[in-house]
Amino acid sequence: MTANLKAHTNLSEEIAREVLRDFGVTKKEAEIYLFLAKHGSLTSGEITKRSKTHKAVVYRTLASLQSKGLVTPTLEAPARFTAVNFETIIDLNIRAKQEEARKLESTKKELLNYWRNIRQTTAEPTLEKFTVIEGNHKIYPKISQMIKETKNQLSTVSTVPGLLRAESLGLFDVMLSHPLRREIQFRFLTDLSIQNLQAVKNLLKKIPKTKFNLKGRNPKLGLQLAPRMVIRDNEEIIFFVTPSENESATGQDEACLWTNSKELVHAFTAVFDELWHNSTDIEKKILELETGKPAPKTCVINDAATARRTYEETIGSARQEVLMLTSYRGLLEQSRNIALVKELVEKGVSVKIMAPITSENLNAALKLSKYCAVRHASASHLGTTIVDGQYLFQFKTSLANGGSLEDIPHFDDTFYSSDREYVGKTKNMLNNIWINAPTPSKVTLETILGSKPLVSLGIPTDAGIKIIKKEQWYGAVDVTVDKKPLGTENELLNKVIEYEKDSTRTVAYGSTGQAIVRPPANFGLPNMMIDCWHVRRGTFGGGNTNTLIISLWLKTPKGYVFVPVAIVENNTDLRILDFYRVLFAGTPAGQNVIHVTDKELQVWKQGDGLFAGWTIQIPLHPLTCYLPPSCLLFQRIGDARTQKYDTQFPSGYKGTCEYTGFDAFATFMSPSWKYAGPATEAVFGMNVIMTSIAPQKTN
Repeated sequence: MTANLKAHTNLSEEIAREVLRDFGVTKKEAEIYLFLAKHGSLTSGEITKRSKTHKAVVYRTLASLQSKGLVTPTLEAPARFTAVNFETIIDLNIRAKQEEARKLESTKKELLNYWRNIRQTTAEPTLEKFTVIEGNHKIYPKISQMIKETKNQLSTVSTVPGLLRAESLGLFDVMLSHPLRREIQFRFLTDLSIQNLQAVKNLLKKIPKTKFNLKGRNPKLGLQLAPRMVIRDNEEIIFFVTPSENESATGQDEACLWTNSKELVHAFTAVFDELWHNSTDIEKKILELETGKPAPKTCVINDAATARRTYEETIGSARQEVLMLTSYRGLLEQSRNIALVKELVEKGVSVKIMAPITSENLNAALKLSKYCAVRHASASHLGTTIVDGQYLFQFKTSLANGGSLEDIPHFDDTFYSSDREYVGKTKNMLNNIWINAPTPSKVTLETILGSKPLVSLGIPTDAGIKIIKKEQWYGAVDVTVDKKPLGTENELLNKVIEYEKDSTRTVAYGSTGQAIVRPPANFGLPNMMIDCWHVRRGTFGGGNTNTLIISLWLKTPKGYVFVPVAIVENNTDLRILDFYRVLFAGTPAGQNVIHVTDKELQVWKQGDGLFAGWTIQIPLHPLTCYLPPSCLLFQRIGDARTQKYDTQFPSGYKGTCEYTGFDAFATFMSPSWKYAGPATEAVFGMNVIMTSIAPQKTN
């Protein structure tokens, strides 16, 4: 209780300091004022002694407080000073702000006339930009503004807790008070379940059905709400970067990205429309959940042992096809049971398996690929298996779920259906996912950077391993892998500071995401490797410094390798552009360094994930094509690992990268290509230090 009281006192004091700051009080003046408020009437000497503040500072501060009417002195010598009642200060502050508001209101007409006179007659083109918004105290006012500016349609993807929070913060009232509410189409998608059924029913009861056009739907099986977003009139979008499973009760830790990039907004609108098309009306879904009969011959098998037995028997009796969407560790489980896969294939059964493929399960995927078809799928679905187009099993855990291998698939509360129409619709959905899903490749980030986790190499955790000359672009990489972290934030900054003392080194410290993107074959483009950097400190500054390095899978004198073809940089220190031209000399990227603003490129780390987005077309030299405005979303998986690799650039520069990070799920979205799919390989560097040393000049 003492701790709670102390915390409450600290919070109240901070609020008091904010009020004082609004009143024009400096930090030191606030300290002296609050000191007097706590200790009563004191002389300047007593304040100096008891607060351990220099007497000159105390005299100066008391004089300023007295001039502002916040302390009053006595007439005795030496004078004693008393803090004015805080209620008086609040009243004065309120009156001052009311007076400011009245003054502004009285001059509003004059100011608007002045603005209209100086404003340009021709409207400037709208700049496309990104804005990061953190915390619900900023996010929901922005959404409220979007609602007020809606003219035709507002589309929302939200969890049920998100809808409840929106209602409690008055967003539904903003919709109801909109003058065009009868003409605007308000649409929302949410994840309705038996657990949150009553909460959704209570929410819908509060919303009048006749005053405005509001429709809700629930995605059909196999689809999940990722990402959560709000789209206004196909003109702007705000989407939540924080994964929905990490959504807090209050939303204080939530983070969003807002953009008015036309191509990105159009892309996400297309994603929403597809989800909407493949969803069930919310009222119908409520009725299905209340009756407990979503469809004929459909049930939930609560007993895990019964569900497992039914699942295995059904797969064992397959005659035509087994179509499976499983987790990244579920794929490992399938490789353990490869005898069953062989048996099915020998009987003439077509076996198709989709799963998120990472360095952890790549070998299992390649092993299974010898007997059946395996493809890479996003982690934003539910585990699903369909046998002979007649029997459907679905598991309540998402594909990103870690879990132990013994528990995968998770058979508790397994959803089962043999309803022909229901199974047929779900199968069509899985077939669409299959068409866009890429096949696993032996060319991975591991083969390029030696990024295999230490535990997979079978060596002690306190040891390191050297992997010599991994082929990269026209050069080689030496890699040292270790389990030891690079250090704390302060330790890393100290290391960076030490590096900066060496004038021969160029230093960058921050967070990174790296992904291999394999565009669908009909795009006619080679595979790409995209490096995304957010630099917090470095030789050329940091803070909001973002970089993209695009590499293409091209044929070189040493065979096919990833070759850097473009560099996009938003650093205001333009010296970095010349540095990149020299560093990447000998590759197409050295001749293709593009400078942009932070409104055109954002790379942003949030918690266990990283976002990268750009609103410009990036030329992909030497090919005569562009990488259009797109975005990448990284989400970490597995355990952290530390590694160090040394790179020999074709320009003669030597680079060293010290890295602590994770494997990652990455989703690549390109609106111009009308494509959204998983990157087949990705890593997320939580803390990365990159240094480079110029070649020594020879006489």
